[in-house]
Amino acid sequence: MIRKLILGMTISAALLMQGCGSTLNAEQTAGHQTFPKQYSPASIGDLAALPDIEVIDGVTYVEGILVVNKEIPLPRDYNPGLQQEVIDAYSRMFADGAGRGLDFVLVSDFRSYDYQAGLYNNYVARDGREEADKFSAKPGHSEHQTGLAIDVGSSDSATTLSVKFGETPEYQWMKDAAHEYGFIIRYLEGKEDITGYQYEPWHLRYVGDEAEAIYESGLTLEEYLGIE
Repeated sequence: MIRKLILGMTISAALLMQGCGSTLNAEQTAGHQTFPKQYSPASIGDLAALPDIEVIDGVTYVEGILVVNKEIPLPRDYNPGLQQEVIDAYSRMFADGAGRGLDFVLVSDFRSYDYQAGLYNNYVARDGREEADKFSAKPGHSEHQTGLAIDVGSSDSATTLSVKFGETPEYQWMKDAAHEYGFIIRYLEGKEDITGYQYEPWHLRYVGDEAEAIYESGLTLEEYLGIE
């Protein structure tokens, strides 16, 4: 709890100093368990290992990696579009996959704050806020707004973003190859209490050279950066 408290105070103070201003159907989301965030208490000895956090124009970087999640937001006017390095990386991955007989489809990429607001509000109207919060980010809290996240599927799963994508040959290759292109599977199975979101085999986050180390660790981004 000490780590969590100090992390929150650090980010809040930095934000003040900076003056910061997928589509699922009802059948797929029905009956999902809740994912309350869980935190392990930290001892005083852990304080020296707190991560390096920097907030620039309202955007939070932890150990040099841009982070946005349920606790850490982006400014409403943060609007970078899909980053070129992400386009280059997924294009290489899709091409290499095609050479192995795999058929990848890009389902979703950059989303603005306002687009995410409309998407989230539609889910709330359809499923209720508690249910929507399990699979959809509130505006300002979506990784898609970073321009560093994409949703991918195979030709037979692209329109539904079903967890069944995790059973396809495309995913079975991608889960052990995505890091070679700078991506991580962001919302891992069994880590819902850390990320706050359901398992999403389709959601890739670009982190560049750090991807291999995160992949090898088997940890979520929060755990790897020490902000869980």
